[in-house]
Amino acid sequence: MKVTDHIKDAAGTLVSFEVLPPLKGKGIDALYRHLDPLMAFNPAYINVTYHRSEHVFKKRADGSFEKVVVRKRPGTEAICAAIMNKYNVDTVPHIICGGFSLQDTEDALLTLSYLGIDNVLVLRGDAAKNESAFEPEPGGHKFASDLLKQVTNLNAGVYLEDELKGTHKTGFCIGVAGYPEKHFEAPNMDSDLNYLKKKVDAGADYIVTQMFYDNAKFHAFVKACREAGIQVPIIPGMKPITSKKQLTVLPKTFHIDLPTELSNEVLRCKTDEEVEKVGEQWLLQQSRELKEAGVPVLHYYTLGKPHVVANVVRQL
Repeated sequence: MKVTDHIKDAAGTLVSFEVLPPLKGKGIDALYRHLDPLMAFNPAYINVTYHRSEHVFKKRADGSFEKVVVRKRPGTEAICAAIMNKYNVDTVPHIICGGFSLQDTEDALLTLSYLGIDNVLVLRGDAAKNESAFEPEPGGHKFASDLLKQVTNLNAGVYLEDELKGTHKTGFCIGVAGYPEKHFEAPNMDSDLNYLKKKVDAGADYIVTQMFYDNAKFHAFVKACREAGIQVPIIPGMKPITSKKQLTVLPKTFHIDLPTELSNEVLRCKTDEEVEKVGEQWLLQQSRELKEAGVPVLHYYTLGKPHVVANVVRQL
């Protein structure tokens, strides 16, 4: 079932969760243990992230170095299928530009279609760890808008091989990312909204936001989107703060601001267990207000701390 159909059929605000594929060498059982306490809340869907390949240099016996391509969290397509099979819930795999050629992307999309997956979240993805700026895979997409076009082409039955006739049309519902505090590479918010509008005009069906900790910024973002002519559903993405370290890690990694009140409360905590309680209450307050405001879905980035999210949703 498509995300937009879930929203259309809902009587109120839905919930959804986002998870990481296991690290290579780990089994899927840990992921199930992560999800088990969350499934009691009947999420509309589960997002599964995709992670680009990385280039590492391994030393040979002769002292020279070999460049090796490594993907640390493979298996997004299979994990989506496993989650659907185990929990009977829809999944939304992330599809990214980084580390994928056009052919890799088409193959992944066809695999998802064969599995009966109706949704994808289209993202450019981050720069590789050894790169100062994003560089596409040779023969790959540089921008999320280009990747979006490939998905809409497949939805129209247009494949990379022009000579194919009588092709099957996929039917993906397409999500894209939005940034209430502006994408860090955009020169200003107007420019960022302009690119977002182009993605919606090109076929994006809904928007899910980067995490934020100030609801006023989300509401201002939605208002600006509507004034720009963006009318698709806008889903707030949220993540609890669970450690003092995140006061510096989150702003640096995700280019977001933390409200003074929240950071002061965290700084007063003596342990990370106390920070978890502060983060849980802040997330609960955010969630209640957003639910009252009538957002279509509360989307939680559960990465590593599903019990905190579960406590919040239980109190909703």
